[in-house]
Amino acid sequence: MANNPIRILGLDPGLRRTGWGVIESDGSRLRWISHGVVAPPEAAPFPERLLHLLEHVGAICADHGCEEAAIEEVFVNVNPSSTLKLGHARAAVMLAPARAGLPVAEYSATLIKKAVVGAGHADKSQIAFMVKRLLPTCGEVKADAADALAVAITHAQLRKRSLIEAMHRGAA
Repeated sequence: MANNPIRILGLDPGLRRTGWGVIESDGSRLRWISHGVVAPPEAAPFPERLLHLLEHVGAICADHGCEEAAIEEVFVNVNPSSTLKLGHARAAVMLAPARAGLPVAEYSATLIKKAVVGAGHADKSQIAFMVKRLLPTCGEVKADAADALAVAITHAQLRKRSLIEAMHRGAA
């Protein structure tokens, strides 16, 4: 069975800065495509900031031919208002690929860190270091985009494992 490369969009949602990263997964090979940050105008009203996220992430899906997406699950913050606003931003970011017809997977921060660094309590510098090792052509990557690329890498690894398990179930 031949591998077909697939474009994966990884997303690290935030109301002020949403990191995104696109990779191509072909079997065990990963290839960096692009990355960046969507930053809505901070002075804009809250609904316009959410719309900005929705539209820009949707454009990224289209511009890079993404076929699947993955997003980091939200963590509960000490401040309930901040957690709620992050939840709104996450919803806008998640709706963009869903609206484009892409399946969207969700992963916890601990699982992402474990998949990319090997430890569930890795810090942002360790994540950025491993992203650069796994995707050497990505160049300089800021924290939000590095986290998004880590989400995409995690999805590629877990997706591959699911496909292998499905093949073994089919052969049984």
